[in-house]
Amino acid sequence: MSGALLGLLAGGPRLIVSLPRNCPELASAAAEGGADALKVHLNVTHQASGTHFGSLKEERRALEEILSLGLPTGIVPGTAERLPTQQEMEELAAIGLDFFDMFARDMPGWMASFEGMTCAAAVDGEFPLESVPELDALGVEMIEAAVVPPEGYGRPLCVAALAAYRRIRRATGLPIIVPTERAIEPEDVAVLVGEAGINAVMIGAVVTGREAAGLRAAAERFAAAVAAACA
Repeated sequence: MSGALLGLLAGGPRLIVSLPRNCPELASAAAEGGADALKVHLNVTHQASGTHFGSLKEERRALEEILSLGLPTGIVPGTAERLPTQQEMEELAAIGLDFFDMFARDMPGWMASFEGMTCAAAVDGEFPLESVPELDALGVEMIEAAVVPPEGYGRPLCVAALAAYRRIRRATGLPIIVPTERAIEPEDVAVLVGEAGINAVMIGAVVTGREAAGLRAAAERFAAAVAAACA
């Protein structure tokens, strides 16, 4: 199934739901709400949600249930403090993960050319824009534009963030994923797609909350906005 999300993005903007917990109930709620893809985590404490995600051994059963839904699912496999090994990456590919996503500053060099899953690199506000075109040359296939500093989490989408997304868009032809570090509203999707040229909105805890009902409702609102942006 590797490359499934890339194939979807080639057909127009999409909605990704980053799960606040590796929970099959939350994954089902996202699917019912209209998510095109999901993202899960391992070996990390997620800043926006405040949730700790365990190892593959600890999370494997939940991941397998989530994957059984059939949506392209990506993973944050670790951080600089707990980098995944090549064997672990091969195990993740073997259970059916479609893509992996790590900050470019943390990603080991060998991972950019790992062939088992699509490679997404996250860039923050300190990543030099002149280096963005080099990501493609190194094997990166998607970019997560995680440009909002932690003190900006949960605040409304601002012109400065839009300008940052536009600058990344001008620097690369790779698909760009924008996470909801800001409290992005469905009404913001049109400008993100039309003016900033992004390829996917990835909603997470900042806008979904941590419970199934709220996550489903948020997915429905954003799925409708993404569909309208495609029209």
